[in-house]
Amino acid sequence: MPELISAPQFFLGLISGTSADGIDAALVRFEGDAANAGAELVFGHTCRWEPALRERLIALGQHAQPLTLDEVGTLDVRIGRAFAEAASHAMRAAGVTARALVAIGSHGQTLRHHPHGNVPFTLQLGDAHCIAEHCGVPVVADFRRRDVAAGGHGAPLVPAFHAAILRDPGEDRAILNLGGIANFTLLPAQGEVRGFDTGPANGLMDAWCLRHTGQAFDAGGAFAAQGRVDGALLARLLAEPWFAAPPPKSTGRDQFHLDWVEAALAGDEAPADVQATLLALTARSVAEALQATQPRTRRVVVCGGGVHNPRLMAALAEAMPDAAIDSSAVHGLDPDFVEAMAFAWLAREHLAGRPGNLPAVTGASGPRVLGALYPP
Repeated sequence: MPELISAPQFFLGLISGTSADGIDAALVRFEGDAANAGAELVFGHTCRWEPALRERLIALGQHAQPLTLDEVGTLDVRIGRAFAEAASHAMRAAGVTARALVAIGSHGQTLRHHPHGNVPFTLQLGDAHCIAEHCGVPVVADFRRRDVAAGGHGAPLVPAFHAAILRDPGEDRAILNLGGIANFTLLPAQGEVRGFDTGPANGLMDAWCLRHTGQAFDAGGAFAAQGRVDGALLARLLAEPWFAAPPPKSTGRDQFHLDWVEAALAGDEAPADVQATLLALTARSVAEALQATQPRTRRVVVCGGGVHNPRLMAALAEAMPDAAIDSSAVHGLDPDFVEAMAFAWLAREHLAGRPGNLPAVTGASGPRVLGALYPP
């Protein structure tokens, strides 16, 4: 595949993360023909899921319910159509035609992520044929499975984008994404880029908040603010062996779900205390992971939905007192669309024939060109 020309190029990135709170669409302008060309967010928008479909996705993630083949096929198309609508909405709102886009990079919706065992796999739904047919734009999708086939976790994939955009030779940095799951990209001033999941972030807090307040998420951390951290419960949660496992590692809602929380409860905890404890769990697991892997970090750049929870940001600052805690907005990247921008970038890398994974991050046996191309 020839190198991309130096004129500005427009790509659209699509992702629905572990929280399944919406489909993020990011229209990204790339300048230049180098692998590390600058990326500018031209337009970003989140399309909410149709409520019944989101409810089903959450239920499947929380309880590992069995699925018939018919339901898998139906979900694949329904999710693909929803992604296509999100892309079309972004194109209309930004005033961009199909001819102006080089490609759409679609992550899809993760249904299962099991990169361990004798038959490791990861499964993202969202039929890319539907997106290509509806939008009239080439689509690059199915990014994770090639890395898994090469012995990796297929996650996290965003660190390569972080390294291209946010690395600073003057300081050790860490990029912290607070989605449903929290994950780090470690960007040392000198040395190898690393990245890994640290454990739950918004996913558990959202699910607990929905169950006990009827609200889809804890706006501003108000529900957690009503409670206090239960030290004994926090210790039981942190005793989960997964936290002590060394990188590379990844996880998802199928591991950290409400049944996992309930198994650690004594039974008499106030709901607000559990919420406060889940927030503390995120802050502690993040801080301990950073201390174990890059203790001289001087700046943590935070993106993802958790950046809007001031109580969580304060807890992170308290847990990591030696590092400055910044929103990615300070560095010119909208925290709500960094991941969607990354999948626009990964589509660009695919078309250029460049690897999109970092073996030191995912554990793959080598660099691989990620994704498959679906023509319009």
